[in-house]
Amino acid sequence: MLPGPISAHWQHIQATIADAYSHHGFDWLNLWQSLEHEQQQRLQKVLCLSDYVVDALPHQGEYFAHALRTDTLSQPLKRGDIRQWLNEFSQDAKTDDDWHAALRHLRRRAMVHIIWRDLLRLGNTLDTTRVLSELADECVCRSLDFLATDLIARHGKPLSKESGEEQQMLVLGMGKLGAYELNLSSDIDLIFTYPDSGDTSGPKVISNQEYFVKLGQKLIQALDKHTVDGFVFRTDMRLRPYGQSGPLVMNFTSLENYYESQGRDWERYAMVKARVMNGETSLAAKELLSILRPFTYRVYVDYSAFASLRSMKDMINAEVRRRGLQDNVKLGSGGIREVEFIVQAFQLIRGGQDRLLQTRELCRVLDILAAEGYLPIEACEQLRSAYLFLRDSEHAIQALADEQTQQLPQNELDQARIAWAMNCSDWPTYLQQLSTHRQNVSHHFAQIVANDEDSEQDSSALNHAWLDLWHGELTGAAADEFLAEHPCANAKEVQDKLSTFRESRAVLNMQQVGRERLEELMPLLLQKLWLQTAPLTTLERLIPLLEAVLRRTAYLVLLKENPQALKQLVRLCNASSWVAEYITQTPLLLDELLDVTSLYRLPSAAELREELHLRLLRIDPDDLEQQMEQLRQFVRAHKLRAAACEVMEALTLMQVSDYLTWLAEVTLTTVMNLAWQQMVDKYGYPTDANNDAVAEPEFLILGYGKVGGLEISYSSDLDLVFIHNGIAGKATNGERSLDNGVFYTRMGQRMVHILTTQTRSGDLYEVDLRLRPSGNSGMIVTSLKAFSEYQEKHAWTWEHQALVRARILCGQAALAAATKKVREGILSRPRNIPALREEVRAMRQKMRDNLGSKDTSGQQFHLKQDAGGIVDIEFLVQYGVLAWSHQHPALLAVTDNMRLLDAFAQVGLMNPQDRQTLQETYLSYRAETHRRALQKQSLLLDYDTQSRLGFDVRRSDVIRLWKLWLEADI
Repeated sequence: MLPGPISAHWQHIQATIADAYSHHGFDWLNLWQSLEHEQQQRLQKVLCLSDYVVDALPHQGEYFAHALRTDTLSQPLKRGDIRQWLNEFSQDAKTDDDWHAALRHLRRRAMVHIIWRDLLRLGNTLDTTRVLSELADECVCRSLDFLATDLIARHGKPLSKESGEEQQMLVLGMGKLGAYELNLSSDIDLIFTYPDSGDTSGPKVISNQEYFVKLGQKLIQALDKHTVDGFVFRTDMRLRPYGQSGPLVMNFTSLENYYESQGRDWERYAMVKARVMNGETSLAAKELLSILRPFTYRVYVDYSAFASLRSMKDMINAEVRRRGLQDNVKLGSGGIREVEFIVQAFQLIRGGQDRLLQTRELCRVLDILAAEGYLPIEACEQLRSAYLFLRDSEHAIQALADEQTQQLPQNELDQARIAWAMNCSDWPTYLQQLSTHRQNVSHHFAQIVANDEDSEQDSSALNHAWLDLWHGELTGAAADEFLAEHPCANAKEVQDKLSTFRESRAVLNMQQVGRERLEELMPLLLQKLWLQTAPLTTLERLIPLLEAVLRRTAYLVLLKENPQALKQLVRLCNASSWVAEYITQTPLLLDELLDVTSLYRLPSAAELREELHLRLLRIDPDDLEQQMEQLRQFVRAHKLRAAACEVMEALTLMQVSDYLTWLAEVTLTTVMNLAWQQMVDKYGYPTDANNDAVAEPEFLILGYGKVGGLEISYSSDLDLVFIHNGIAGKATNGERSLDNGVFYTRMGQRMVHILTTQTRSGDLYEVDLRLRPSGNSGMIVTSLKAFSEYQEKHAWTWEHQALVRARILCGQAALAAATKKVREGILSRPRNIPALREEVRAMRQKMRDNLGSKDTSGQQFHLKQDAGGIVDIEFLVQYGVLAWSHQHPALLAVTDNMRLLDAFAQVGLMNPQDRQTLQETYLSYRAETHRRALQKQSLLLDYDTQSRLGFDVRRSDVIRLWKLWLEADI
């Protein structure tokens, strides 16, 4: 008897498959009637539970008809069967396209066998994951052999420079593939490497690196490319060193250097499951694993793994909240990922001392944890049971349509199908079992990785007095007594503002659940508010944020359940209107308030790169929209952290500016790499003079202005110039070939699109490209030759002034060196000093006239544009570099004003006292601009404010030194 919603679906399936079989010349009805009753029942169940099988059977109708009649599908699938089938499909394969077709025919046949046994529970969970992994192994290993044949014919065999021995590319299977734990729709994570550098034997000699890059690209295409026959395995190379921006293949020495100097905690987790897929017992494989093992497993008991585990889990939890993945059996609370984290944490903590734990398969490690007493036996049994149930659920979800998802279905039919696949009578029964397993996992996860720090809990959180205050029911003597005990500035105005908010349409129209959550939060919030120096102002800043999240009540729960986050929110809104508005625009930034330690500690540039890499690693490389969202969320989160540090005076101005500059650089590097990869996927690689593919972009980003001078603020735009060094007259090697110059121009356009497009999280950065050669009328990406010629022959003096702060932000090393040489050559040209002084003064006067306060009485002072302001100091420095760098090359080494002023003093152009005066003035001006930005205030200062801040004296000093340098006859 079919479950209710599936009965109608079965009628649809019969019609669909009968029609498909007739198109392939087979009679479905005849096949069905030839089966015994038990065979029909099995076939009916599998077809009802898997649309993929419904679609696959007719494609190899004769084979599957025989397999159904003989019950072959019920037999265990062996690696030898897979090998034999591939031999059958590929026996006439001569070209790469032939091989691609053979692999895809193999996948279809093998997947039907695997799904059949899995859905009918003829094999256990680990049988399914094992044979899926062996299918991947066979496809990878056999593809390497086939695809290398053509390369060897053209280039010869790759040989070691030192030993002369033939080299082999080793393929590391990572993650589930490495542990023989693939699921039905897994992508496969791979890393390519080879032992020694050298060259091929010819006829057309290329380096081993080039050879293995070509082989790796061919392997990825063989597995990942979508053809009329589908695909084999989605292939993900982002776990390799440096991620998407790194070389596709590295030799052992480079690999070892990377993991010794730059390997990160999440990469240690990934390496726990790493396995050499081709030739695991070879000497080269053993050498490779001896390199990776010390990085993965520490010789001491490494409890730091818990901290990194918490950090990674926090990131995943934030992603779950952002993307609504609570019903995801992998990423949701108590899901597969938490079981994996528990097991891998013990492996990293103890694995260096207990080699038994250096085991890839999760269930085997659970057995070891129980046997060795690392975890109670009952806990290991519950985790194992939950893991297998969750993996079976994952397979049931993916068997529906061969989609890479772990999300529970929302429609009644698919829910009934999942319940039936899991041998549950109905969907509620399945959900109950799932809930029990997930609760067990969450409990053990919390027990194992719980933070030891005491959480801040206020025992009076639900005190009636605070609730009465929120409800507007605290009156008379009770109110007087309360305010005497809890004094509050502007208490009457605060209560009036609360009343207006409470009676607003947004609050009155809330659904019951949301209203209950607001009721629980408000007493807690009011306690924090009452402690602030400016409670009325703080409340005025908080109310727009509360209104923004009234319909997204998960944020109300977040603040209610995390007193520390609520405390930080109120503190920051008290300190800065900019912070309040920033969080209101993007409420998901509330996640950043959960960990006070990270909120007030700004990471290094390397840590920023790691975090962004991790964020993007979990996104489909083809999902540009989600990549853009993650980039914006990343930048906004870190700008918030910088602002938090600044308003709480946890860091100096220069530390915050450095950090915001690093943030921009890391983001730009990632955007450049994303744009490069997307362009390569579409048009192929640019080629060099020998028509060989260029493996990395001959491209760089030159930063001007604040980003060049390491002085970025929160709302700074980015003054950029894009430069390429592609060979003119050559084109890309893809099917849709482009001229190299056009390729890089479109790459620049793609970068601008990624940076400036408005998504639901806003833009990433405002970008100003007007400093490129010929300004807005010039090419968006310029060649190095054109850039050099423009600077040499056509640039105005103000453009050379801008070049003083020009700094290479990211890009190819060789191009960076050449661009640096051009910059230094232009800046160090001897100049006519009187003419230079006149041009600088004229440009400065033009800016004052257009952008200054127009005040001649001294009552107003525009901090940036008026005489004696920030721009005067910047122009003075730029003038000095243009005037004297031909005599003092030290002036070319740095781009920020503070260190350039140091350089002036060091070479004797400025006395130390003047240097100190300008530096202190410049820092105090910039600190005030930051403070005003955080309070949403104008840069126009009145006379009293100038005097209070001492800027009247500082302004006089700047004017004096301006006259000394640019108006006196020196």
